[in-house]
Amino acid sequence: MTVTATPSVSEAPKGSAAPHLVGKIHERPRPTMWIWWALAAFAAVAIVNFVGFNPRWGWAIVAEYIVSPRVLNGVLNTIMLTIVSSALGLVLGLIVTACRMSSNPVLRGFGFLYIWVVRAVPTLVMLLFIFFISALLPVLTLGVPFTDITFFETDTSSVISRWSAAVIGLAFFLGGFSAEIFRGGLKAVSQGQWEASKALGMKPLTALRVVIAPQAVRVIIPPLANELITMFKNTSLVSVIGYLDLLTTVQLIYSTNFETIPLLTVAVIWYLGMTSLALLGQKFLEKRYGRGFDVRK
Repeated sequence: MTVTATPSVSEAPKGSAAPHLVGKIHERPRPTMWIWWALAAFAAVAIVNFVGFNPRWGWAIVAEYIVSPRVLNGVLNTIMLTIVSSALGLVLGLIVTACRMSSNPVLRGFGFLYIWVVRAVPTLVMLLFIFFISALLPVLTLGVPFTDITFFETDTSSVISRWSAAVIGLAFFLGGFSAEIFRGGLKAVSQGQWEASKALGMKPLTALRVVIAPQAVRVIIPPLANELITMFKNTSLVSVIGYLDLLTTVQLIYSTNFETIPLLTVAVIWYLGMTSLALLGQKFLEKRYGRGFDVRK
């Protein structure tokens, strides 16, 4: 038995009509495209002129403070606050997701109430409320309610410091938003996947770990990564309670030398740098978990 290979388009004989089909197909140029390029060039020139040739930016002062010890300490505090708050918030989000998807009506009610508070109360207000909670609850007590039996007791002010208030406040809100992201990702997986796993004899937790979660993570990563990146910016809110993050540090500096714009520019540059690194991480995760679903990857 002889098998004859069919010539591909690129192997078509000379003189045939096929060779003109070989190669990449390009979109037909639009007659008005030059207008957009001209507008982009004009905007680029205007931005360069505004940023590079305006002496009021004080680039010499920016260069002086961009790597100063005080600013670097503020950057380190911002990074640590972001990491700790994000880790705590994600754990809290998983717990709330389990409550929201539970068959227990009490747990579902708790999850709904938590999400409602997160959506209703601004982050800044909650940070201030947590920081001043000692005015409402001077002593933290662990014991049996309505009795004199106490297992643990301490002053609230000794527990709720600027650092702990910042971590609790930021994690509180990330927990609410991440819980809805987790729930949405799990809901995006077809119910048939659960039924097929059950038919194979898998326990619910095994099905979640082996079958459901790998499919849901592709949906979860983009919005969740966006929330984690937003956490870098949300750390600036803790300046209202006096925690020495990046923004608070530059505010303290320009309150003494009155170089407001250069110091705020220092903060903007650092925020842009940290966010850009996080965006690269998000792109890598999306590419990794999007394999087989997006032909562009």
